Amino acid sequence: MPPQSNSIRCLILACGNTLRGDDGVGPWLAAWAEDRFAADPAVWVISRQQWTPDLAEELAQVESVIFVDCAIDAPPGMVRVARVQPCAPHAGLATHHMGAPELLALSQELYASLPHNALLLTIGAGSIEMGETFSQAVNDALPEMCRLIEGTVREMLNKEGPGQRA
Repeated sequence: MPPQSNSIRCLILACGNTLRGDDGVGPWLAAWAEDRFAADPAVWVISRQQWTPDLAEELAQVESVIFVDCAIDAPPGMVRVARVQPCAPHAGLATHHMGAPELLALSQELYASLPHNALLLTIGAGSIEMGETFSQAVNDALPEMCRLIEGTVREMLNKEGPGQRA
């Protein structure tokens, strides 16, 4: 159950399949973040196997979002941070899986609202074969990814948002 929407300032939105090796890093990091920020009502963590259109409503209600996923187009264990801008799907609305830019565009279209800050944090996958363990490269990069998530959340919470005073 989500916290009161007016208290949420930062949403961590992770995705991945825990049965596909390094693809499960998103849910693993989401569980870590839930534990790390359990006492902070300004942070909400959602983990899904895939990002779907229904998440646009949650995006419309937060000041900041951190999308967390693995990347198959990056070297194994490589950690990347990228700003995300809304971008409509190329060939019609996908109802099964959406990327971060498409989710933001849907939030803007349906709710006329976007988070002020949107970042995509990824870690390069070494293997997405069937299995429940991470590759050595992803295991080695987990501490860096955890520090990055924590630092990014703290930075987002320290920024002055609408209705907030510094």
